[in-house]
Amino acid sequence: MYYLGIDIGSLSCDAVLIDHENKIMASSVVPTGAQNRIAIERATQEVFKTAHITPKDVKATVSTGYGRDRVEERLAAVTEITCHARGIRHLLPKTNVLIDIGGQDSKTIRIDDNSLVVDFAMNDKCAAGTGRFLEAMARALQVDIEELAKLDHGASGHVTLSSMCTVFAESEVVSLIADGISPHEIVHGLNRAIATRILGLVHRVAPSINGLSVAMSGGVAHNSGVIRALSEGLNCEILVPPRPDTVGALGAALIARERDS
Repeated sequence: MYYLGIDIGSLSCDAVLIDHENKIMASSVVPTGAQNRIAIERATQEVFKTAHITPKDVKATVSTGYGRDRVEERLAAVTEITCHARGIRHLLPKTNVLIDIGGQDSKTIRIDDNSLVVDFAMNDKCAAGTGRFLEAMARALQVDIEELAKLDHGASGHVTLSSMCTVFAESEVVSLIADGISPHEIVHGLNRAIATRILGLVHRVAPSINGLSVAMSGGVAHNSGVIRALSEGLNCEILVPPRPDTVGALGAALIARERDS
């Protein structure tokens, strides 16, 4: 039998399918769009197709994310904090601190040796530094969001933004381009600003990270420029698992199997 985890976020809907031995059988990431239920259907159908199964083969489903209540046939709806902690400890068992930057919020989670959440800090009142923020900056730079990491690596310096508000920062980026500032320096400055914002959340759950293992999840974990800036700010290595944007969905699938047993 199989267990399904679904993470419905503001930018993407992620699904992970595992078997009774916690082996990942399939995963998918699709844009959430305006219709949550359509995204949920697409994500689940993709994992079913990859694993060559039907919905009847799924014994239990757990949903998470801001749209978790939209999944009708579910065993439970579980918070993102719990699911991300469970997922990252499965992939990187020694993780003590998880940095998760999603589409509309960013959070840091302190996890004990029993994979339990002991503390967390969250910024969900402002899009600054999230996936939506980076989308807006990529739009201002007229590049695909995937290009931001490449631009960062080509930087010889960086600019300092006067505001991290998405609206003001987007306008400032446009002005910097008009002034002839290199896109490389702009992106490097953006990534450093994002890292600085996240460092405050990290220190709220772990005032000292000496001896702690730090990992990162969420779509922004694909941006190596942000990871490098965070690593420099914390003076430690930031571990990133395969498919960092599906960590929450994986945690949900693992919880589905545990609660069904």
